[in-house]
Amino acid sequence: MDGPWRRRRRRKESAIKAGNMWFSSQVGAAAADPYPPPFASFLERQGPSKKRRRRRRRRRRRRRERSKVMRGLEDAAGPRGEVEDEDEPAATAEDEVSLRQWVDQPSRPVDLLQCLHIFRQIVDAVNSAHAQGVVVGGVRPSCFVMSSLDRVSFIESASCSESSEDDDLTSGRSRLGGGSSRMVASEEPSGGVEDEKAAFPMKKVLQMEAAWYTSPEEDAGKPATFASDVYRLGVLLFELFYSFESLEEKFISMANLRHRVLPPQLLLKWPKEASCCLWLLHPHQDTRPKMSGVLESEFLNQPKDSLEERDAAIKLKEETEDQELLLEFLLHLQLKKKEIVDQLHNTIRFLTADIEEVTHQKSILSKKSCSKLDKGDRSSKEKLDEPLLDSVKDEYSFNSDARKRLRPDLQNSIQEKHYNVGAKDPRPKKVQQIQENPLSKSSRLMKNCEKLEAVYVSTRCRTVKQESQPGNKFIHIISSGKGSSFRPPHGSSVDDWDYDVENVGRNEWINPFLKGMCKYLAFSRLKVRADLKQGDLLNPRNLVCSMGFDRDKEFFATAGVNKKIKIFECNTILNGDRDIHYPVAEIINASKISCICWNSYIKSHIALSDFEGVVQAWDATRNQVFAVMREHEKRVWSVDFSLTDPTKLASGSDDGAVKIWNINQAILFLHLVYAGSVCTIRTKANVCSVQFQPDSAYSLAIGSADHKIYCYDLRNLRIPRCTLVNHMKTVSYVKYLDSLSLVSASTDNSIKLWNLPASASGIIESPLQTFTGHANIKNFVGLSTSDGYIATGSETNEVFIYYKSFPMPVLSYKFGVTDPISGKEMDDTSQFISSVCWQGETSTLLAASSTGNIKLLEMV
Repeated sequence: MDGPWRRRRRRKESAIKAGNMWFSSQVGAAAADPYPPPFASFLERQGPSKKRRRRRRRRRRRRRERSKVMRGLEDAAGPRGEVEDEDEPAATAEDEVSLRQWVDQPSRPVDLLQCLHIFRQIVDAVNSAHAQGVVVGGVRPSCFVMSSLDRVSFIESASCSESSEDDDLTSGRSRLGGGSSRMVASEEPSGGVEDEKAAFPMKKVLQMEAAWYTSPEEDAGKPATFASDVYRLGVLLFELFYSFESLEEKFISMANLRHRVLPPQLLLKWPKEASCCLWLLHPHQDTRPKMSGVLESEFLNQPKDSLEERDAAIKLKEETEDQELLLEFLLHLQLKKKEIVDQLHNTIRFLTADIEEVTHQKSILSKKSCSKLDKGDRSSKEKLDEPLLDSVKDEYSFNSDARKRLRPDLQNSIQEKHYNVGAKDPRPKKVQQIQENPLSKSSRLMKNCEKLEAVYVSTRCRTVKQESQPGNKFIHIISSGKGSSFRPPHGSSVDDWDYDVENVGRNEWINPFLKGMCKYLAFSRLKVRADLKQGDLLNPRNLVCSMGFDRDKEFFATAGVNKKIKIFECNTILNGDRDIHYPVAEIINASKISCICWNSYIKSHIALSDFEGVVQAWDATRNQVFAVMREHEKRVWSVDFSLTDPTKLASGSDDGAVKIWNINQAILFLHLVYAGSVCTIRTKANVCSVQFQPDSAYSLAIGSADHKIYCYDLRNLRIPRCTLVNHMKTVSYVKYLDSLSLVSASTDNSIKLWNLPASASGIIESPLQTFTGHANIKNFVGLSTSDGYIATGSETNEVFIYYKSFPMPVLSYKFGVTDPISGKEMDDTSQFISSVCWQGETSTLLAASSTGNIKLLEMV
């Protein structure tokens, strides 16, 4: 019975037999050569092992890396037009070609000085190797590359090593010839004599090259010697000085060359070269000349002066090309710098127009302010202090954020003028803080100047593109989503404030940008208002997963892995100086709690979801459950009450399902009348977050583990209304900023702001803004929104606050880690912020860490 090795042996023998028959048909009578062609032994070396092929691939990669060094200067001048494939042979510089390709050009004209120049360089290289005791072995055209100025360099090619069926011999181009415009080698002629004259088939030539350049002693099984390299020089000299018309003629002539039979045309046209060729091709290695004799021969030394002149001309041409290359690089660099200058000119033009616009607005505001001041009968001192009093009133208004900043020296001069130096400052403390506040904002403005500049330029360019579109009225990029982007100063009525935006500003984008910048600079730090001290602080299972404020923001609840919902009163926490804070109510659940949500209509109702897949609704006042929903199969991550329909509740679970519940029907379920969920949305991945749109009971946003956000209309559950695609990892939270803006957080270290279309849409890939600065790669760190501000936690145990207009953080606060035994500060990288929650539309934020440390923070 035949085994696999026998079948392989028979295939190899049949291949050797077919190869010898093909070779005999090509060379005809020359098949009876006393020095038999090594075609059989060549084929016997085919089919190498996988290990040997891997070694060859590694060598090819190294050669490609070496060739990149030669292209360094050209790559600096500009990108290459051809992209190398990893499995293809590496190409050299664009003006280089393999010597094999150059030699095999059909009907190639033979230039004496050019051929001697090429041959002399190769002889010098071989002589240098012999002087070091090295046998080259690879003295064949495919092992050399030639530049456009006839500079020859040695680079080992595919034919210099053992070939294989998947080697570069099957490639359509030589390893050294890629990118040359002088000759394009194809694997097979596409048809006719004309195609064959364009280029010899490279594959066939490379297969036969090893046989042509094998010396007689190597054919006899002896190792290669210095004389073997001399023999190869003779074959190379013959190929340089004899041009072939067809492939068949080349095969026959190369076979006759082993008998030292030269074509008559070569003997008549190049007698000295033919004589030297026969001298180098002597069948006995002892009779062949040494390399020193070849260098001193009359054949190479007679046209020495002409070769030196040629070398000088080539060197001069190379220097000229180097200058041209440098010139090309400088012109390319100049073009890039001109583009930058054009961009700067556009930016300066935008700045000039915006400065004029802001100055115009400021002048109108000053005139109106002066007219109002002149109406009253007030002293000069009251007029002097009026800006400060207005600043106190307008501390959080749009107008106060745009007031004039005073320089330190100017402020000091005003103080010295109106108050005695060294005396106690008679001004109220609030007035002092307001006057110092512009200076702190100015310093923060300068500190964040580069980031604000980037936002300004990108926003301004986006505005210009939108304004350039015909019939497209500019829409505010930075909008609060709650009405007009411009508000009158605090304390003024609409009738008194007859400020006309169209009369003031032609660029409508300025007011929203200014408002965003003022919101960004409105607060300087996060201040701890209260530190919640609980009795079970040392409990290791005290991770807070969710927090929330009730309808009137008077109470807040915390829940987590301790299976408890604790409800605290805000005033008691803020005003009471206590060692331990006790909850006013406590709800105990049978499983770990993942999320809680207060009902926005019924003050005492709160919903929770747990790790067992159960959704419950509790009455916090009575401390009893009134609805239990058990349709989920796995852990439920998120629950949310609808703001417009307080009886509607949504839940999202690890089972990939989002369920919509009706609380009234769930109450009936407790009375043994089963109703179940209202509807179910099936997704392909785990659901991590759900939230209803603020002004609609039918729009629901879903954050999924498949990196996407789905927005559904509950009246049509067949497909999502739109899909938001840009996150790289799991979407852990989704929160509505307003009715048309959605914020999503992901474990890819980013938060994204999306603009939702008013009408039906498909896939949205580009967010309005991407916020980065916090760290979030594996944990749920919380997300909350309030009046354009976005709060999130971080795995660095910090709280970060962003404003919707800018991608960088506005404020941050790091939770300290205290050793419970020693009471000293310690560094624990395992702790992180697990939950955050704004107290309505205020500047107060509730934040909790993974150890159960809860703080009430306020932006000041």
